[in-house]
Amino acid sequence: MSIETQPPLWRLWLWPVIVGVSIAVANILVFILLPPDLVERLGALGYLGAFLSAGIANASIVVPVPYYPLLIRLGQAFNPYGVAIAAAAGSVLGELVAFYAGRSGRKAMERTAFYEWVHRQMQHPWRAPVVLFVLSAPPNPFFDVAGIIAGAVGVPVWVFAITVFFARIVRMGLVVVLGYTLFGGW
Repeated sequence: MSIETQPPLWRLWLWPVIVGVSIAVANILVFILLPPDLVERLGALGYLGAFLSAGIANASIVVPVPYYPLLIRLGQAFNPYGVAIAAAAGSVLGELVAFYAGRSGRKAMERTAFYEWVHRQMQHPWRAPVVLFVLSAPPNPFFDVAGIIAGAVGVPVWVFAITVFFARIVRMGLVVVLGYTLFGGW
């Protein structure tokens, strides 16, 4: 008989903490090293630049793309609330990639406890939008799993899009306004 021992709690949290810190450091470095000419070129696109950068970044499933620094810079050059709304709209279109990957029925995710929990929530009409909002509003790498599952279990695309749009207004608004306040104040 073999007895399986649970790893210590700190080991369970070590990898997510390392990934989170790495993503934060990458965003800070991108903000510092962002070429001014890139900001000027995207600034010429205005709100469309925020829309496109958020859309492209969120279309990449599972791989985090540091686009917040660009949004902060655009928020310094334009109305930060307009940048947040444009970025939220682009973000929703990007997240539809994961949604339709799930809708196509491909088995793209490992069945973890988190997967099983989200799967159960997505099957309830009133819980699905709440879970989508809660997972989509904060910067959360697990949202791609929720988007795939939402598509797979048949959450209506309009429920997904509207819920994620409102959640992303919260997220993009916080990122842009906080960045604007800290780095380019009123």
